[in-house]
Amino acid sequence: MLAYLPRPPTDTSRYGTFPQKPDLPAVPGVLVKDGGQPAATTAAKRGAPMPNCPSAPRHSGFVTGEPSGPPSRGSLSTQQHRGRPSWCPPPAAQEGVPRLYPLHTLSVANIPNSSRGKTSARSSTNPTPEGLQSRRCKLLEEDSPMVQAGKRQRQRYVTKVGKCQVNLGNIQDKKRFLSDIFTTIVDLKYRWFLFVFMMCYIITWVVFGFIYFFDAWVRGDIGHQGDPEWQACIENVDGFVSALLLSVESQRTIGYGTRMVTANCAEGVILLMAQSIVGSMIDAMMVGCMFVKISRPKKRAQTLIFSKNCVISRRDEKLCLMFRVGDLRESHMVDAKIRAKLIKSRQTAEGEFIPLEQSELNLGYDTGEDRLFLVEPQIICHVINRHSPFWDMSAESLRREQFEIIIILEGIVEATGKCHCLATGMTCQARTSYTEDEILWGYRFEPCMSLEKGAFHVDYSRFEMTFEVQTPVASAKELHELKELEQQEHSTLSLYWDHLLQPC
Repeated sequence: MLAYLPRPPTDTSRYGTFPQKPDLPAVPGVLVKDGGQPAATTAAKRGAPMPNCPSAPRHSGFVTGEPSGPPSRGSLSTQQHRGRPSWCPPPAAQEGVPRLYPLHTLSVANIPNSSRGKTSARSSTNPTPEGLQSRRCKLLEEDSPMVQAGKRQRQRYVTKVGKCQVNLGNIQDKKRFLSDIFTTIVDLKYRWFLFVFMMCYIITWVVFGFIYFFDAWVRGDIGHQGDPEWQACIENVDGFVSALLLSVESQRTIGYGTRMVTANCAEGVILLMAQSIVGSMIDAMMVGCMFVKISRPKKRAQTLIFSKNCVISRRDEKLCLMFRVGDLRESHMVDAKIRAKLIKSRQTAEGEFIPLEQSELNLGYDTGEDRLFLVEPQIICHVINRHSPFWDMSAESLRREQFEIIIILEGIVEATGKCHCLATGMTCQARTSYTEDEILWGYRFEPCMSLEKGAFHVDYSRFEMTFEVQTPVASAKELHELKELEQQEHSTLSLYWDHLLQPC
């Protein structure tokens, strides 16, 4: 439950909205030998921490050789010893090779690098041993048990393939499942379903075979086998195995003609009628369950695909949250509808904690845009307005939130055959989910349709592709207030200009 509470704020104001990787461009400085003094001593005092390892300085210029005497304030060894963690060993020095000690690096503009996007920042310098060591230390820090334990605490409500991660337990009244025995049997796994299917027939065959054998033994038909003057009730039954064969032949209407029930006893006729009725009921129920089990549209949902990520960008001057859906089959969904739920825990003003509260995301149900003609991949759009739960959320606050968006796509499976008026379709439902880490701010989906040889061609290899677009990092509420302020200023200036143009 605590996985859906807001995250603690993180410092992202330095490198913008997306996670940055500042570069270290090679800026030539003053080279000083051992025992010498650098020309730019004031620049050595302005060291900035390196992004790959904590408290690692950046300097301009390089000092060759090993440092002699006590290290100065801007020297690398002192600051590495002071800022490097205990588990991060210092880089090993190579004997006989002069070392380069950076003193200062000019501040340059960095290209944003998002770990969730495809763009990457290019460094203008070759990786140094210190940089490789610091990257290795950072990887070891990310792979630490505490970090991995924090990642394992994140639990999804619905998986990407649509399976709900909710286990029901401590159900006291289990008799309710027996009242709906048809649905209970259909919901069983295939191994248990086949076991129940076979046991229903085997048990009835054995039970009626035992009754046939008992009737023949009581009447004396077993002891008078081969007697032409004996009027047997059940002919050619000399043991339990022959009685079992008679039961199977009677229920499955095989009728080999060697074993049969005669008219010399009334109980034999009644027993045959009862077995025929019970066999017909078992056939109707088991064959019906088997048909429904095979023809359930649960597997049809595997050909309905969703994009791996959501994107947030501007569309028609409005900030929108978008994702893409597609159908891989040529048989289309009839009356397809889509809806979205936001799963997030919150605490009320009275102090009540509501775990996994569900709120609706408007995908166009008021305008009919939620009804899809799913022939080609479509981009579903949620406009972030004042009624949206993302109204106050900016690109920076998005990374501190923890929530989950559940997407539900429903439709009727198109009936097979030419006569659609007699065939009936079944409702299919496909589900997926998006967490806050799977939402890309400032991206847009690439087109995947083209016109080829008089028909539209869909390239599903571009279904997941996105590209970065210019998008403000402010929330939709801030953009709306800024737009209203600009309109007020524009109207004020226009009134003032009109007043100046009026004649005295």
